[in-house]
Amino acid sequence: MSADEAPPPAPDESPEGAPDADDHSNNASPSSSAAGVVALGIFVSKILGLLRERAVAFYFGVGAHADVWQVAFRAPNLLQNLLGEGTISAAFIPVYSRLIDEDRPEAAARFAGAIFGLLCVVVGLVVLAGIALAEPVVAVLAPGYLGDAERVAAGTLSINRFELAVQAVRIIFPMAGILVLSAWALGILNSHRQFFVPYVAPALWNVAIIGTLIGGAYFLSGTPGAPDALTSDALSRLLLIACFGAVGGGLLQFGIQLPFVWQHLDRLYLSISTRVEGVREAIRAFGPVVAGRGVAQISGYIDLFLASLLAVGAQSAVRYAQIFYLLPVSLFGISVAASELPELSRLTTERAKTFGTRMRRSIHQIAFLTIPTIVGYLCFGFLVVGLLLRTGQFDAQSNWLVYIVLGGYALGILATTVSRLLQNAFYALNDAKTPARLAVVRVVISTAIAVPLMLWLDTTAVPDLVPVATDDPLFLGALGLSLGASVGAWVEFILLRRALRTHLPTLSLVDGRTMATLTGLAIAAALPALGLWALLAGASIWVVAPLVGGTYIVVYLGSAWLLNRPELMAWVDRFVG
Repeated sequence: MSADEAPPPAPDESPEGAPDADDHSNNASPSSSAAGVVALGIFVSKILGLLRERAVAFYFGVGAHADVWQVAFRAPNLLQNLLGEGTISAAFIPVYSRLIDEDRPEAAARFAGAIFGLLCVVVGLVVLAGIALAEPVVAVLAPGYLGDAERVAAGTLSINRFELAVQAVRIIFPMAGILVLSAWALGILNSHRQFFVPYVAPALWNVAIIGTLIGGAYFLSGTPGAPDALTSDALSRLLLIACFGAVGGGLLQFGIQLPFVWQHLDRLYLSISTRVEGVREAIRAFGPVVAGRGVAQISGYIDLFLASLLAVGAQSAVRYAQIFYLLPVSLFGISVAASELPELSRLTTERAKTFGTRMRRSIHQIAFLTIPTIVGYLCFGFLVVGLLLRTGQFDAQSNWLVYIVLGGYALGILATTVSRLLQNAFYALNDAKTPARLAVVRVVISTAIAVPLMLWLDTTAVPDLVPVATDDPLFLGALGLSLGASVGAWVEFILLRRALRTHLPTLSLVDGRTMATLTGLAIAAALPALGLWALLAGASIWVVAPLVGGTYIVVYLGSAWLLNRPELMAWVDRFVG
Protein backbone atom coordinates (compact mmCIF):
# COMPACT_ATOMS: atom_id res chain seq x y z
CA MET A 1 0.00 0.00 0.00
CA SER A 2 1.38 3.41 -0.91
CA ALA A 3 1.95 6.09 1.69
CA ASP A 4 -1.10 8.07 0.63
CA GLU A 5 -3.42 5.13 0.17
CA ALA A 6 -6.29 4.70 2.59
CA PRO A 7 -6.32 1.47 4.59
CA PRO A 8 -8.56 -1.30 3.31
CA PRO A 9 -12.09 -1.48 4.72
CA ALA A 10 -12.34 -3.60 7.82
CA PRO A 11 -15.17 -6.12 8.11
CA ASP A 12 -17.95 -5.26 10.50
CA GLU A 13 -19.18 -8.75 11.18
CA SER A 14 -17.61 -9.30 14.61
CA PRO A 15 -20.07 -9.30 17.52
CA GLU A 16 -19.99 -6.56 20.09
CA GLY A 17 -17.13 -7.09 22.48
CA ALA A 18 -15.32 -9.51 20.19
CA PRO A 19 -12.03 -8.59 18.57
CA ASP A 20 -12.37 -6.61 15.38
CA ALA A 21 -10.93 -8.34 12.38
CA ASP A 22 -8.08 -5.90 12.01
CA ASP A 23 -7.14 -5.77 15.67
CA HIS A 24 -4.63 -8.59 15.30
CA SER A 25 -3.51 -7.94 11.79
CA ASN A 26 0.18 -8.46 11.25
CA ASN A 27 0.09 -5.56 8.84
CA ALA A 28 -1.15 -2.72 10.97
CA SER A 29 -2.93 0.11 9.22
CA PRO A 30 -1.13 3.44 8.90
CA SER A 31 -3.18 4.96 11.71
CA SER A 32 -2.66 1.92 13.91
CA SER A 33 1.11 2.19 14.00
CA ALA A 34 0.85 5.99 13.84
CA ALA A 35 -1.06 6.17 17.12
CA GLY A 36 1.79 4.33 18.79
CA VAL A 37 4.26 6.83 17.32
CA VAL A 38 2.09 9.75 18.45
CA ALA A 39 1.79 8.24 21.92
CA LEU A 40 5.56 7.76 22.09
CA GLY A 41 6.22 11.34 21.05
CA ILE A 42 3.64 12.67 23.51
CA PHE A 43 5.05 10.41 26.23
CA VAL A 44 8.55 11.85 25.84
CA SER A 45 7.16 15.39 25.90
CA LYS A 46 4.91 14.66 28.86
CA ILE A 47 7.74 13.13 30.90
CA LEU A 48 9.72 16.31 30.39
CA GLY A 49 6.54 18.26 31.10
CA LEU A 50 6.26 16.50 34.44
CA LEU A 51 9.89 17.34 35.16
CA ARG A 52 9.08 20.94 34.25
CA GLU A 53 6.21 21.00 36.69
CA ARG A 54 8.39 19.37 39.34
CA ALA A 55 10.83 22.23 38.87
CA VAL A 56 7.97 24.76 39.13
CA ALA A 57 6.70 23.03 42.27
CA PHE A 58 10.24 22.96 43.70
CA TYR A 59 10.67 26.72 43.41
CA PHE A 60 7.09 28.03 43.74
CA GLY A 61 5.14 25.31 45.60
CA VAL A 62 1.40 25.96 45.98
CA GLY A 63 1.09 29.66 46.66
CA ALA A 64 1.13 33.18 45.25
CA HIS A 65 3.97 32.74 42.73
CA ALA A 66 2.52 29.47 41.47
CA ASP A 67 -0.85 31.19 41.04
CA VAL A 68 0.76 33.95 38.96
CA TRP A 69 2.54 31.34 36.83
CA GLN A 70 -0.86 29.83 36.06
CA VAL A 71 -2.40 33.18 35.09
CA ALA A 72 0.61 34.17 33.00
CA PHE A 73 0.31 31.11 30.79
CA ARG A 74 -3.47 31.03 30.64
CA ALA A 75 -3.81 34.49 29.10
CA PRO A 76 -1.78 34.01 25.89
CA ASN A 77 -2.87 30.39 25.65
CA LEU A 78 -6.17 31.74 24.34
CA LEU A 79 -4.39 32.43 21.04
CA GLN A 80 -2.58 29.10 21.03
CA ASN A 81 -5.65 27.04 21.81
CA LEU A 82 -7.98 28.88 19.46
CA LEU A 83 -5.67 28.63 16.45
CA GLY A 84 -3.44 25.75 17.53
CA GLU A 85 -3.50 21.98 17.09
CA GLY A 86 -7.21 21.39 17.58
CA THR A 87 -8.25 24.01 15.03
CA ILE A 88 -5.55 22.96 12.58
CA SER A 89 -6.78 19.37 12.91
CA ALA A 90 -10.34 20.35 12.09
CA ALA A 91 -9.79 22.93 9.34
CA PHE A 92 -6.38 22.38 7.78
CA ILE A 93 -5.70 18.64 7.80
CA PRO A 94 -8.90 17.48 6.01
CA VAL A 95 -8.34 19.88 3.08
CA TYR A 96 -4.57 19.38 2.87
CA SER A 97 -4.90 15.58 3.18
CA ARG A 98 -7.46 15.50 0.37
CA LEU A 99 -5.20 17.49 -1.97
CA ILE A 100 -2.29 15.16 -1.20
CA ASP A 101 -4.52 12.13 -1.67
CA GLU A 102 -5.52 13.52 -5.10
CA ASP A 103 -1.81 13.68 -6.02
CA ARG A 104 -1.82 17.49 -6.32
CA PRO A 105 1.29 18.53 -4.37
CA GLU A 106 1.49 22.04 -5.87
CA ALA A 107 -2.10 22.83 -4.93
CA ALA A 108 -1.40 21.49 -1.43
CA ALA A 109 1.72 23.66 -1.16
CA ARG A 110 -0.19 26.78 -2.26
CA PHE A 111 -2.91 26.03 0.26
CA ALA A 112 -0.34 25.48 3.05
CA GLY A 113 1.45 28.73 2.15
CA ALA A 114 -1.76 30.77 2.19
CA ILE A 115 -2.81 29.36 5.57
CA PHE A 116 0.67 30.09 6.97
CA GLY A 117 0.53 33.67 5.72
CA LEU A 118 -2.92 34.28 7.13
CA LEU A 119 -1.89 32.78 10.48
CA CYS A 120 1.15 35.08 10.62
CA VAL A 121 -1.04 38.14 10.13
CA VAL A 122 -3.63 37.08 12.70
CA VAL A 123 -1.19 35.98 15.40
CA GLY A 124 0.96 39.07 14.87
CA LEU A 125 -1.96 41.38 15.50
CA VAL A 126 -3.21 39.41 18.49
CA VAL A 127 0.27 39.24 20.07
CA LEU A 128 0.69 43.03 19.78
CA ALA A 129 -2.77 43.57 21.25
CA GLY A 130 -2.04 41.16 24.10
CA ILE A 131 1.16 42.97 25.03
CA ALA A 132 -0.55 46.36 24.93
CA LEU A 133 -3.62 45.22 26.87
CA ALA A 134 -1.90 43.02 29.47
CA GLU A 135 -3.33 44.96 32.42
CA PRO A 136 -7.03 44.63 31.51
CA VAL A 137 -6.40 41.02 30.45
CA VAL A 138 -5.09 40.15 33.91
CA ALA A 139 -7.87 42.15 35.55
CA VAL A 140 -10.47 40.08 33.70
CA LEU A 141 -8.76 36.73 34.27
CA ALA A 142 -7.89 37.22 37.92
CA PRO A 143 -10.04 39.94 39.49
CA GLY A 144 -9.01 38.65 42.89
CA TYR A 145 -5.57 40.18 42.26
CA LEU A 146 -6.85 43.76 41.99
CA GLY A 147 -6.66 44.35 45.73
CA ASP A 148 -3.15 42.98 46.15
CA ALA A 149 -1.51 46.38 46.61
CA GLU A 150 -3.55 46.91 49.80
CA ARG A 151 -2.85 43.35 50.98
CA VAL A 152 0.89 43.80 50.50
CA ALA A 153 0.77 47.10 52.40
CA ALA A 154 -1.15 45.40 55.20
CA GLY A 155 1.37 42.57 55.34
CA THR A 156 -1.13 39.81 54.53
CA LEU A 157 0.45 39.02 51.13
CA SER A 158 4.12 38.89 50.17
CA ILE A 159 3.84 39.98 46.52
CA ASN A 160 1.59 42.06 44.29
CA ARG A 161 0.29 39.28 42.06
CA PHE A 162 -1.39 41.71 39.67
CA GLU A 163 1.79 43.60 38.79
CA LEU A 164 3.83 40.41 38.45
CA ALA A 165 1.18 38.75 36.27
CA VAL A 166 1.06 41.76 33.93
CA GLN A 167 4.84 41.62 33.42
CA ALA A 168 4.73 37.87 32.82
CA VAL A 169 1.86 38.08 30.32
CA ARG A 170 3.74 40.67 28.23
CA ILE A 171 6.72 38.33 28.03
CA ILE A 172 4.72 35.18 27.32
CA PHE A 173 2.37 36.43 24.59
CA PRO A 174 4.89 36.08 21.70
CA MET A 175 5.39 32.44 22.71
CA ALA A 176 1.73 31.69 22.00
CA GLY A 177 2.04 33.10 18.48
CA ILE A 178 5.10 30.95 17.79
CA LEU A 179 3.29 27.83 19.02
CA VAL A 180 0.38 28.53 16.64
CA LEU A 181 2.84 28.41 13.75
CA SER A 182 4.24 25.21 15.25
CA ALA A 183 0.73 23.73 15.01
CA TRP A 184 0.71 24.58 11.29
CA ALA A 185 3.87 22.51 10.88
CA LEU A 186 2.24 19.71 12.88
CA GLY A 187 -0.74 19.74 10.50
CA ILE A 188 1.50 19.28 7.47
CA LEU A 189 3.53 16.48 9.05
CA ASN A 190 0.44 14.65 10.35
CA SER A 191 -1.15 14.80 6.90
CA HIS A 192 1.93 13.04 5.53
CA ARG A 193 1.66 10.47 8.34
CA GLN A 194 4.80 11.77 10.02
CA PHE A 195 3.82 11.92 13.67
CA PHE A 196 6.79 11.52 15.99
CA VAL A 197 8.63 14.81 15.39
CA PRO A 198 5.67 17.20 15.89
CA TYR A 199 4.56 15.43 19.05
CA VAL A 200 8.03 15.16 20.58
CA ALA A 201 8.96 18.76 19.65
CA PRO A 202 7.33 20.22 22.81
CA ALA A 203 10.05 18.42 24.76
CA LEU A 204 12.39 21.25 23.75
CA TRP A 205 9.94 23.81 25.15
CA ASN A 206 9.94 21.96 28.46
CA VAL A 207 13.73 21.69 28.51
CA ALA A 208 14.06 25.44 27.91
CA ILE A 209 11.83 26.26 30.89
CA ILE A 210 13.59 23.78 33.18
CA GLY A 211 16.97 25.12 32.13
CA THR A 212 16.04 28.75 32.75
CA LEU A 213 14.52 27.92 36.15
CA ILE A 214 17.70 26.16 37.31
CA GLY A 215 20.02 28.67 35.66
CA GLY A 216 18.00 31.60 36.95
CA ALA A 217 18.00 30.25 40.50
CA TYR A 218 21.77 29.84 40.35
CA PHE A 219 22.19 33.38 39.03
CA LEU A 220 19.95 34.85 41.73
CA SER A 221 21.15 32.91 44.78
CA GLY A 222 24.12 30.75 43.83
CA THR A 223 22.25 27.75 45.27
CA PRO A 224 19.69 26.42 42.76
CA GLY A 225 19.04 23.39 44.95
CA ALA A 226 17.74 25.44 47.89
CA PRO A 227 14.55 27.35 47.07
CA ASP A 228 14.35 28.63 50.64
CA ALA A 229 17.43 30.74 49.83
CA LEU A 230 15.34 32.78 47.39
CA THR A 231 13.49 35.77 48.78
CA SER A 232 10.01 36.66 47.57
CA ASP A 233 11.45 39.30 45.24
CA ALA A 234 14.00 36.81 43.92
CA LEU A 235 11.23 34.31 43.21
CA SER A 236 9.40 37.00 41.23
CA ARG A 237 12.50 37.62 39.14
CA LEU A 238 12.97 33.88 38.67
CA LEU A 239 9.40 33.61 37.38
CA LEU A 240 10.06 36.29 34.75
CA ILE A 241 13.32 34.60 33.71
CA ALA A 242 11.42 31.33 33.20
CA CYS A 243 8.88 33.20 31.04
CA PHE A 244 11.71 34.27 28.71
CA GLY A 245 12.79 30.63 28.66
CA ALA A 246 9.31 29.64 27.52
CA VAL A 247 9.55 32.03 24.55
CA GLY A 248 12.90 30.53 23.57
CA GLY A 249 11.44 27.05 23.96
CA GLY A 250 8.61 27.95 21.58
CA LEU A 251 11.17 28.95 18.94
CA LEU A 252 12.95 25.62 19.38
CA GLN A 253 9.67 23.67 19.15
CA PHE A 254 8.75 25.36 15.86
CA GLY A 255 12.25 25.34 14.43
CA ILE A 256 12.92 21.64 14.85
CA GLN A 257 9.89 20.78 12.70
CA LEU A 258 10.77 23.00 9.75
CA PRO A 259 13.42 20.74 8.13
CA PHE A 260 10.87 17.92 8.06
CA VAL A 261 8.18 20.24 6.65
CA TRP A 262 10.48 21.26 3.78
CA GLN A 263 10.83 17.57 2.87
CA HIS A 264 7.15 17.59 1.92
CA LEU A 265 6.94 21.13 0.50
CA ASP A 266 9.28 21.58 -2.44
CA ARG A 267 8.33 25.24 -2.34
CA LEU A 268 6.28 27.34 0.06
CA TYR A 269 3.93 29.60 -1.90
CA LEU A 270 3.56 32.20 0.85
CA SER A 271 0.52 34.45 0.50
CA ILE A 272 -2.43 35.87 2.39
CA SER A 273 -4.94 35.29 -0.39
CA THR A 274 -8.28 33.70 0.36
CA ARG A 275 -8.68 32.81 -3.31
CA VAL A 276 -6.19 29.94 -3.13
CA GLU A 277 -7.97 26.61 -3.56
CA GLY A 278 -9.12 25.19 -0.23
CA VAL A 279 -8.55 28.34 1.82
CA ARG A 280 -12.17 29.47 1.94
CA GLU A 281 -13.27 25.93 2.75
CA ALA A 282 -10.77 25.86 5.60
CA ILE A 283 -11.90 29.27 6.83
CA ARG A 284 -15.51 28.10 6.83
CA ALA A 285 -14.40 25.19 9.01
CA PHE A 286 -12.25 27.52 11.14
CA GLY A 287 -15.28 29.54 12.23
CA PRO A 288 -17.26 26.83 14.02
CA VAL A 289 -14.10 25.17 15.33
CA VAL A 290 -12.71 28.40 16.72
CA ALA A 291 -16.11 29.04 18.25
CA GLY A 292 -16.09 25.58 19.81
CA ARG A 293 -12.56 25.93 21.11
CA GLY A 294 -13.42 29.44 22.20
CA VAL A 295 -16.16 27.97 24.34
CA ALA A 296 -13.63 25.54 25.81
CA GLN A 297 -11.30 28.46 26.49
CA ILE A 298 -14.12 30.37 28.14
CA SER A 299 -14.56 27.37 30.39
CA GLY A 300 -10.89 27.50 31.33
CA TYR A 301 -11.07 31.23 31.95
CA ILE A 302 -14.17 30.83 34.06
CA ASP A 303 -12.27 28.31 36.18
CA LEU A 304 -9.34 30.73 36.46
CA PHE A 305 -11.68 33.61 37.25
CA LEU A 306 -13.49 31.62 39.93
CA ALA A 307 -10.29 30.17 41.39
CA SER A 308 -8.86 33.69 41.82
CA LEU A 309 -11.78 34.40 44.16
CA LEU A 310 -10.94 31.37 46.31
CA ALA A 311 -8.24 31.02 48.93
CA VAL A 312 -4.61 31.44 47.86
CA GLY A 313 -3.31 28.26 46.24
CA ALA A 314 -6.53 27.26 44.45
CA GLN A 315 -5.24 28.25 41.00
CA SER A 316 -1.96 26.40 41.36
CA ALA A 317 -3.72 23.34 42.82
CA VAL A 318 -5.97 23.22 39.73
CA ARG A 319 -2.93 23.57 37.46
CA TYR A 320 -0.98 20.77 39.11
CA ALA A 321 -4.01 18.45 39.13
CA GLN A 322 -4.65 19.17 35.44
CA ILE A 323 -1.13 18.02 34.59
CA PHE A 324 -2.02 14.49 35.68
CA TYR A 325 -5.56 14.75 34.33
CA LEU A 326 -4.37 15.73 30.85
CA LEU A 327 -1.64 13.10 30.71
CA PRO A 328 -3.95 10.18 29.77
CA VAL A 329 -6.04 12.52 27.60
CA SER A 330 -2.93 13.29 25.56
CA LEU A 331 -1.32 9.86 25.59
CA PHE A 332 -4.39 7.74 24.95
CA GLY A 333 -7.02 10.12 23.57
CA ILE A 334 -5.15 12.61 21.41
CA SER A 335 -2.66 10.01 20.13
CA VAL A 336 -5.48 7.89 18.72
CA ALA A 337 -7.63 10.83 17.60
CA ALA A 338 -4.73 12.57 15.83
CA SER A 339 -3.70 9.47 13.91
CA GLU A 340 -7.28 8.59 12.96
CA LEU A 341 -8.31 12.02 11.60
CA PRO A 342 -6.35 11.84 8.31
CA GLU A 343 -7.67 8.30 7.73
CA LEU A 344 -11.27 9.15 8.63
CA SER A 345 -11.07 12.21 6.37
CA ARG A 346 -10.30 9.88 3.46
CA LEU A 347 -13.42 7.84 4.11
CA THR A 348 -16.97 8.77 3.16
CA THR A 349 -20.32 8.31 4.84
CA GLU A 350 -21.06 5.66 2.19
CA ARG A 351 -18.37 3.55 3.84
CA ALA A 352 -20.20 3.68 7.15
CA LYS A 353 -19.21 0.16 8.19
CA THR A 354 -15.53 0.96 7.86
CA PHE A 355 -16.02 4.27 9.65
CA GLY A 356 -17.95 2.64 12.48
CA THR A 357 -15.47 -0.20 12.90
CA ARG A 358 -12.55 2.20 13.13
CA MET A 359 -14.37 4.34 15.69
CA ARG A 360 -15.47 1.46 17.92
CA ARG A 361 -12.07 -0.19 17.84
CA SER A 362 -10.35 3.10 18.72
CA ILE A 363 -12.74 3.83 21.61
CA HIS A 364 -12.11 0.41 23.13
CA GLN A 365 -8.36 0.87 22.79
CA ILE A 366 -8.59 4.27 24.49
CA ALA A 367 -10.66 2.77 27.30
CA PHE A 368 -8.19 -0.10 27.79
CA LEU A 369 -5.57 2.34 29.12
CA THR A 370 -7.81 5.13 30.36
CA ILE A 371 -9.95 3.08 32.77
CA PRO A 372 -6.97 1.73 34.76
CA THR A 373 -5.57 5.26 34.85
CA ILE A 374 -8.78 6.49 36.49
CA VAL A 375 -8.76 3.69 39.06
CA GLY A 376 -5.05 4.28 39.64
CA TYR A 377 -5.52 8.00 40.26
CA LEU A 378 -8.37 7.39 42.70
CA CYS A 379 -6.48 4.70 44.62
CA PHE A 380 -2.86 5.79 44.30
CA GLY A 381 -3.05 9.44 43.24
CA PHE A 382 -1.46 10.58 46.50
CA LEU A 383 1.63 8.51 45.69
CA VAL A 384 1.73 9.67 42.07
CA VAL A 385 1.50 13.36 43.00
CA GLY A 386 4.00 12.96 45.81
CA LEU A 387 6.53 11.08 43.70
CA LEU A 388 6.55 13.72 40.98
CA LEU A 389 5.94 16.98 42.86
CA ARG A 390 6.82 16.48 46.56
CA THR A 391 9.93 18.61 46.70
CA GLY A 392 11.13 21.99 47.90
CA GLN A 393 8.16 24.27 48.61
CA PHE A 394 5.63 21.54 47.68
CA ASP A 395 4.84 20.03 51.10
CA ALA A 396 2.51 17.34 52.49
CA GLN A 397 -0.49 19.66 52.60
CA SER A 398 0.05 20.61 48.95
CA ASN A 399 0.31 16.90 48.11
CA TRP A 400 -3.06 16.17 49.71
CA LEU A 401 -4.83 19.12 48.07
CA VAL A 402 -3.62 18.30 44.56
CA TYR A 403 -4.52 14.62 45.05
CA ILE A 404 -8.04 15.51 46.15
CA VAL A 405 -8.57 17.89 43.22
CA LEU A 406 -7.14 15.24 40.87
CA GLY A 407 -9.73 12.78 42.17
CA GLY A 408 -12.46 15.14 40.98
CA TYR A 409 -10.92 15.41 37.52
CA ALA A 410 -10.30 11.65 37.31
CA LEU A 411 -14.03 10.96 37.22
CA GLY A 412 -14.27 12.68 33.83
CA ILE A 413 -11.11 11.37 32.13
CA LEU A 414 -12.80 8.63 30.11
CA ALA A 415 -15.47 10.99 28.80
CA THR A 416 -12.86 13.60 27.86
CA THR A 417 -10.54 11.19 26.02
CA VAL A 418 -13.32 9.56 24.00
CA SER A 419 -14.88 12.95 23.22
CA ARG A 420 -11.64 14.03 21.51
CA LEU A 421 -12.06 11.13 19.10
CA LEU A 422 -15.76 11.86 18.56
CA GLN A 423 -15.01 15.52 17.81
CA ASN A 424 -12.50 14.46 15.15
CA ALA A 425 -15.13 12.14 13.68
CA PHE A 426 -17.41 15.15 13.17
CA TYR A 427 -14.55 17.11 11.59
CA ALA A 428 -13.91 14.20 9.21
CA LEU A 429 -17.60 14.35 8.26
CA ASN A 430 -17.29 18.11 7.59
CA ASP A 431 -19.46 18.97 10.58
CA ALA A 432 -17.64 21.38 12.89
CA LYS A 433 -20.78 23.06 14.22
CA THR A 434 -22.08 20.19 16.33
CA PRO A 435 -18.96 19.90 18.56
CA ALA A 436 -19.00 23.69 19.01
CA ARG A 437 -22.66 23.72 20.02
CA LEU A 438 -22.22 20.86 22.49
CA ALA A 439 -19.14 22.52 23.97
CA VAL A 440 -21.42 25.38 25.04
CA VAL A 441 -23.66 22.91 26.84
CA ARG A 442 -20.66 21.43 28.62
CA VAL A 443 -19.44 24.81 29.83
CA VAL A 444 -22.85 25.86 31.13
CA ILE A 445 -23.34 22.62 33.04
CA SER A 446 -19.78 22.57 34.41
CA THR A 447 -20.06 26.12 35.69
CA ALA A 448 -23.52 25.65 37.17
CA ILE A 449 -22.28 22.69 39.20
CA ALA A 450 -18.86 24.10 40.06
CA VAL A 451 -19.92 27.45 41.56
CA PRO A 452 -21.99 26.23 44.52
CA LEU A 453 -19.63 23.32 45.17
CA MET A 454 -16.48 25.45 45.24
CA LEU A 455 -18.01 28.05 47.55
CA TRP A 456 -19.14 25.34 49.94
CA LEU A 457 -15.84 23.43 49.85
CA ASP A 458 -13.71 26.57 50.23
CA THR A 459 -14.77 26.68 53.86
CA THR A 460 -13.06 23.35 54.52
CA ALA A 461 -9.30 23.29 55.08
CA VAL A 462 -7.06 20.39 54.16
CA PRO A 463 -5.98 19.89 57.84
CA ASP A 464 -9.67 19.38 58.68
CA LEU A 465 -9.59 16.16 56.63
CA VAL A 466 -6.06 14.82 57.00
CA PRO A 467 -3.46 15.12 59.76
CA VAL A 468 -0.97 17.66 58.38
CA ALA A 469 0.79 20.29 60.48
CA THR A 470 0.75 23.78 58.98
CA ASP A 471 0.45 27.41 59.96
CA ASP A 472 -0.93 28.36 56.54
CA PRO A 473 -3.82 26.03 55.65
CA LEU A 474 -5.02 25.41 52.11
CA PHE A 475 -8.71 25.02 51.30
CA LEU A 476 -10.73 22.63 49.12
CA GLY A 477 -12.57 25.08 46.87
CA ALA A 478 -10.65 23.85 43.80
CA LEU A 479 -12.29 20.43 44.20
CA GLY A 480 -15.62 22.00 43.23
CA LEU A 481 -14.11 23.14 39.93
CA SER A 482 -12.78 19.67 39.10
CA LEU A 483 -16.06 17.95 39.95
CA GLY A 484 -18.00 20.38 37.78
CA ALA A 485 -15.60 19.75 34.89
CA SER A 486 -16.14 15.99 35.13
CA VAL A 487 -19.93 16.24 35.09
CA GLY A 488 -19.77 18.55 32.08
CA ALA A 489 -17.42 16.14 30.27
CA TRP A 490 -19.86 13.24 30.64
CA VAL A 491 -22.77 15.30 29.41
CA GLU A 492 -20.77 16.35 26.36
CA PHE A 493 -19.78 12.74 25.60
CA ILE A 494 -23.37 11.53 25.77
CA LEU A 495 -24.58 14.31 23.49
CA LEU A 496 -21.71 13.81 21.00
CA ARG A 497 -22.47 10.10 20.74
CA ARG A 498 -26.16 10.78 20.20
CA ALA A 499 -25.46 13.45 17.57
CA LEU A 500 -23.01 11.23 15.66
CA ARG A 501 -25.80 8.73 15.12
CA THR A 502 -27.68 11.30 13.08
CA HIS A 503 -24.87 11.03 10.51
CA LEU A 504 -24.48 7.26 10.88
CA PRO A 505 -27.74 5.79 12.24
CA THR A 506 -26.39 2.23 12.46
CA LEU A 507 -23.24 3.28 14.31
CA SER A 508 -22.47 1.32 17.48
CA LEU A 509 -19.60 2.91 19.40
CA VAL A 510 -19.35 1.29 22.82
CA ASP A 511 -19.79 -2.26 24.04
CA GLY A 512 -20.94 -2.28 27.68
CA ARG A 513 -19.45 -5.71 28.32
CA THR A 514 -16.02 -4.55 27.20
CA MET A 515 -16.15 -1.49 29.48
CA ALA A 516 -17.34 -3.59 32.43
CA THR A 517 -14.59 -6.15 31.88
CA LEU A 518 -11.86 -3.50 31.72
CA THR A 519 -13.21 -1.82 34.87
CA GLY A 520 -13.28 -5.13 36.69
CA LEU A 521 -9.69 -5.88 35.67
CA ALA A 522 -8.54 -2.47 36.93
CA ILE A 523 -10.27 -2.84 40.30
CA ALA A 524 -8.95 -6.39 40.72
CA ALA A 525 -5.42 -5.21 39.93
CA ALA A 526 -5.71 -2.41 42.50
CA LEU A 527 -6.42 -4.76 45.41
CA PRO A 528 -2.97 -6.41 45.70
CA ALA A 529 -1.34 -3.02 45.10
CA LEU A 530 -3.33 -1.51 47.98
CA GLY A 531 -2.31 -4.41 50.18
CA LEU A 532 1.35 -3.87 49.34
CA TRP A 533 0.98 -0.16 50.15
CA ALA A 534 -0.38 -1.08 53.59
CA LEU A 535 2.57 -3.39 54.22
CA LEU A 536 5.04 -0.67 53.22
CA ALA A 537 3.48 2.01 55.43
CA GLY A 538 6.17 4.35 56.71
CA ALA A 539 8.65 3.62 53.92
CA SER A 540 9.99 6.33 51.64
CA ILE A 541 7.71 7.39 48.81
CA TRP A 542 10.60 6.69 46.43
CA VAL A 543 10.29 3.03 47.47
CA VAL A 544 6.52 2.77 47.94
CA ALA A 545 5.31 4.51 44.76
CA PRO A 546 7.36 2.46 42.23
CA LEU A 547 6.59 -0.86 43.96
CA VAL A 548 2.87 -0.19 44.40
CA GLY A 549 2.45 1.35 40.96
CA GLY A 550 4.51 -1.37 39.33
CA THR A 551 2.42 -4.07 40.98
CA TYR A 552 -0.79 -2.45 39.78
CA ILE A 553 0.45 -2.14 36.20
CA VAL A 554 1.88 -5.67 36.02
CA VAL A 555 -1.25 -7.28 37.45
CA TYR A 556 -3.55 -5.33 35.10
CA LEU A 557 -1.56 -5.97 31.93
CA GLY A 558 -0.84 -9.56 32.95
CA SER A 559 -4.53 -10.24 33.50
CA ALA A 560 -5.37 -8.67 30.14
CA TRP A 561 -2.74 -10.85 28.46
CA LEU A 562 -4.07 -14.02 30.11
CA LEU A 563 -7.57 -13.11 28.93
CA ASN A 564 -6.21 -12.39 25.45
CA ARG A 565 -7.83 -8.95 25.41
CA PRO A 566 -7.86 -7.60 21.82
CA GLU A 567 -7.25 -4.05 23.06
CA LEU A 568 -3.86 -5.07 24.48
CA MET A 569 -2.87 -6.72 21.22
CA ALA A 570 -3.98 -3.60 19.32
CA TRP A 571 -1.73 -1.35 21.41
CA VAL A 572 1.16 -3.74 20.86
CA ASP A 573 0.48 -3.49 17.12
CA ARG A 574 0.44 0.31 17.37
CA PHE A 575 3.95 0.34 18.81
CA VAL A 576 5.63 -2.58 17.02
CA GLY A 577 3.52 -2.60 13.85
